[in-house]
Amino acid sequence: MSSPGPVPAVPPTKTAVAPAEPPRRLDPIAGVLSYLIPGLGQISQGRFAKGFLFLFSLHALFFYGMWLGSWQNVHLRPVGGNRDEPMRQLLSDLYARPHFLGQFWIGMAAWPAIYQYYHYDPRSDPPPDGSPPPVAPPLWGFQRAPSDKQRNDLERESPRGIWDLAWVYTVIAGVLNLLVIYDAIAGPAFRDVPEEDDDKKEKERAAA
Repeated sequence: MSSPGPVPAVPPTKTAVAPAEPPRRLDPIAGVLSYLIPGLGQISQGRFAKGFLFLFSLHALFFYGMWLGSWQNVHLRPVGGNRDEPMRQLLSDLYARPHFLGQFWIGMAAWPAIYQYYHYDPRSDPPPDGSPPPVAPPLWGFQRAPSDKQRNDLERESPRGIWDLAWVYTVIAGVLNLLVIYDAIAGPAFRDVPEEDDDKKEKERAAA
């Protein structure tokens, strides 16, 4: 009885290894666009539904808060210090009104307050007796910083808690836009499936 010959070696089967995806590229330009106008960065990336959702919802929240605050609750007002030291003055004013640190991130909607801060003239405040101010009010008066008397009147005449609720809405809108900016920089959460993978799947289905 002859011994069986050598068993031919079976070549090992090759397991398909999916190619690694290239590193995701950040999109800082889209982040800047979403800072200027919430959702604009997503729109520039072709994510229109998400972009317009951010655009309308955050602006609605921000301007609703401004409306509750009689259009005078988004501002940064000089409270003292030395104008010869602008950075120290700015930090001092932000410490006195930290609300603006959140409102700032809504983008261009808060820029009138920045303009007025650097062009603020205390003489433009109306006198306590109610007579007209001696100089014209600054540009974009709907966001000018109210005088102490105006603020006291607004808080007293508005329903209880409305004045505080008004600036809370504007701060929330600005802080939420930070997440929108991050989403624009990071880009879509899922990549499109490459065409080669689609062709391969079609061939596997046909072979089956």
